Formats: sequence, C-alpha cells, structure tokens
Amino acid sequence: MNSNPASREATPRLARIIPRDSHPISRSRISPDALRVLYRLRESGFQAFLVGGCVRDLMLGIEPKDFDVATDALPEQVAKLFRNCRLVGRRFRLAHVFFGREIIEVATFRASSAPSQAEEPVEIAEDLIDDLEPSDTAGDTVDAHDIHDFDENLERLVDDSGRILRDNVYGNIDDDVWRRDFTCNALYYNIADFSVWDYCDGFEDVQARRLRLIGDPETRYREDPVRMLRAARFEAKLDFEIEPATAEPIGPLAALLAGVPAARLFDETLKLFLTGHGARSIETLSKRGLLTALLPNVGDFIERYPDSPPVRMLLQALANTDARVRADKPVTPGFLFAVLLYGPIGLEIEKAPREQWHDIGTILDAVDRAVTVIHRRVAVHRRFILGLRDMFALQPRLESPRGRRALRTMEHPRFRAAFDLLQLRSQFGMADTAMVEWWARMQSANPEQRAAMAESLGRVSGAGPARSGATRSRGGRRRGRGGRGRRGSE
Repeated sequence: MNSNPASREATPRLARIIPRDSHPISRSRISPDALRVLYRLRESGFQAFLVGGCVRDLMLGIEPKDFDVATDALPEQVAKLFRNCRLVGRRFRLAHVFFGREIIEVATFRASSAPSQAEEPVEIAEDLIDDLEPSDTAGDTVDAHDIHDFDENLERLVDDSGRILRDNVYGNIDDDVWRRDFTCNALYYNIADFSVWDYCDGFEDVQARRLRLIGDPETRYREDPVRMLRAARFEAKLDFEIEPATAEPIGPLAALLAGVPAARLFDETLKLFLTGHGARSIETLSKRGLLTALLPNVGDFIERYPDSPPVRMLLQALANTDARVRADKPVTPGFLFAVLLYGPIGLEIEKAPREQWHDIGTILDAVDRAVTVIHRRVAVHRRFILGLRDMFALQPRLESPRGRRALRTMEHPRFRAAFDLLQLRSQFGMADTAMVEWWARMQSANPEQRAAMAESLGRVSGAGPARSGATRSRGGRRRGRGGRGRRGSE
C-alpha cells in the first residue's frame, strides 16, 4: 500500500459498507473485461473497486458506457500485470487496459490534500514547463507565471485561480474519495465482497437523484471549472436536481471556463450535445449561465433572439440528434456545429452589403468568423470545420440547381449533410419546401431519370422552383439569391 499516513489521519471518517443484499448492482451487468481487471488486481494482492459513473448508472438501472477501476496499485504496477496496458496522461497518471475496442481505465488512489503555498516556494525551470507536452496533458497547457503551488517533484501543479494542472500525489481509498467531484460519483463497488462503500451519503443522493458536490462548491469549481459543465450535463442526462449550495456558484464562476484548455472543452461539448440529451443540455446550460461562457456567439444569439426560426431549428435539430442516439444511429459533430452556429453565421453574412449575401465568398467568410469566435473556447477539429464550410457553401446550389451542375452537386461528399440542413431549414420557413421535394425526388430517381430532371432544369429560365439564398438569420429573414428581406413563416 502506498498511502500517506498523514493524509489518512486528515480524513478519519470511515466508509459506510452497503452489503450485496442492500444494493441493486449485479456482476451480470458489469463488463466481463472490467471483471477481468478487478479480479486480476485482487488476485495480485491489490484492492480493486469499480468507481464513479459506472457505479451510479448501475444503481439507476442504466447501462454504463464505460467502466472505471480504482486501486492501490501504482500505474507502473498495473502495467506489469497487463500486457495490453498503456500508461497515459501527465495531469492525472492513468493506466488504460485495452480489450479490443473497450478500454478499462485504472486509476491509483490519490491523496486528499496537497502541499500548501507556504511549503518550499521553488522557482520552476522553463525546461520543466516545456516538458509538459500537449500529447501528455490531453490539451492542458501550463504557463510558468500561472503556477504557484507544487511539490519539488512536479507531482502537483495548481494555477492562480485554483485549477489543478497536474496531480499525481497518491494515497489510499479514504483519501481518494475526497478528490472526487460529486457524491453520486464517489461510490466504490468492492469486488472482494460485492459491497458498495459510501463515504459521503452518495447512495442516498443517487436514490433521490440529487447532485451534490463533495466539499466547498466554490473551491471545487475553481480546482476544475469543467465540473460546472459536468453538473449541467448530469442535470440534463440523469434528470438530477442540483442542490442549492452546489448550484449557487455556477453563474458567478462561469467565466473560469475561459481558462480551460479548448481541446478539453471540445470533448465536453460533444458529451453535452451528442450523447442523447442535447435538447435538455442547451436548456440547462442557458439556465445555469454557462452557454455564453462555453459558446459565446451561440449564447448571445439565443439570448437576443430566443423565439427566432434559427433557435427553433436548433432545438429541433438537437431533438432529432437525441432520437438518433437512442436509435443507435450515427451523429456527426460537423452537423451539430452547423445548427449551433446557424444564427451567428447569419448575423455575420448580414454585415456585408445585401447584394453580396448570396456570394459563396461572403458565406464562407461569415462561417470562418463565427467559427473563430467559438474556437477560442472550443477547439473544433479542422475536419469538422471543413465539413461545416461545405454544408453552407452548398446551400445556394441546392436552392438554385442549374442543369447538369445538379448532378455534380449530388456527387459532393457533403451533399447529404447539406441536404439535411436544407430540409431542416425548410421546416422553419428558411428554405423552400418545393426545392426540398425536388431534391428528394432526384435522390430516389434512377440515373436516366436524374439526367432528364437535370436537362429539364437547363431548359427552364430561372433554374429551379426557388431562389431564396443560403441562410436566414434573426426572425427568419431571407437573404441571398433573390432575397427581399421578407419575414419567414412563423
């Protein structure tokens, strides 16, 4: 055991042991690969527990998406037990045990406290800061001027706002629980006797669907501002109620998200919107004052135009995405950001002279400006940005097809996503439904019929039943080809 006696004395409270016959967790619902890891750790003389969201979900009757293990074995000891293991992370050193596509994450118990600012103030060398490579920190970056609290082995780093930059101070299970965020995520399932260990009444909180932070909420949010997003996600996903003391600091501290690595916020954004509860997530983020802190121009647009067609389209798109996730159908971040940024992109287009609103260059410049605003907070991958640009650039071609160019448009790799956006726009009066129906017939036709439909377009002046342009912004105003600024249908 590698625990620190001093830290054990600092947290003398013992766990409440809930025996197997008093909780609903069954090994039949636990991943066989997770069981292999648990049993091998125990057989090797180490403690082994399932911990976190998987225990919570098993109690709620939800199938966990992954299984996390906590142990007193050091990461290097875990690596020796499993040939299919890889050690990852600098901020939090972890062991990943691979079983095909499934990864069992194994974390060593961590200490409950860290060196105070008064302990041995030492200058940090620039070469040590440079050693914290992006690949090792999972997107975390460290500035030498931000660091004020660490030990001499660089095992723990904390910046001026209180955010933990690195933490590899190990302890025992009695220490580890106080480093977890919410009580519902601080339950430990012991493979030794199939009991659940509860240190902070998390068992009752799960039963009551109550979300409560462990420790002082403001301090915990400052340690890791992403906990505010996690609170909103659990509220949306699990229908948990955030207790008042846990909810109160969220609004005032939302600006701390600006200091979180953008790559990490990208991952959190996908968890919020692409895991089956996106419609509720955007409602919760708005209610908690987090949406503008996470996606500034999206939050501003929704606040300014809450009942506009672009906002109603966004809510419908998120509901559609939730349904696809429940049906185990694929979803794409590119389309998500297209509907999130639709309103802000429209506002950027309207900054150009009206006669340029339909130009592809104007549209793409507007997309780039809107993406730049959120990219400072959320590092959207380049491939999704390119897909977003293609979807918007194709809108004028879809609304005004011309002869055989329509056939080439259908061959574009982003055609289907662009058509889905056109179809969604039409539901809220921002595109002509007749054009949507034409493209639907085009897709269902055989090659000869498609060629005939394209030839008929070439013989008709005006080319197509609609010339309404690429987008509409606030209130559904039409712009682009032939747009006259008239209001869309409400």
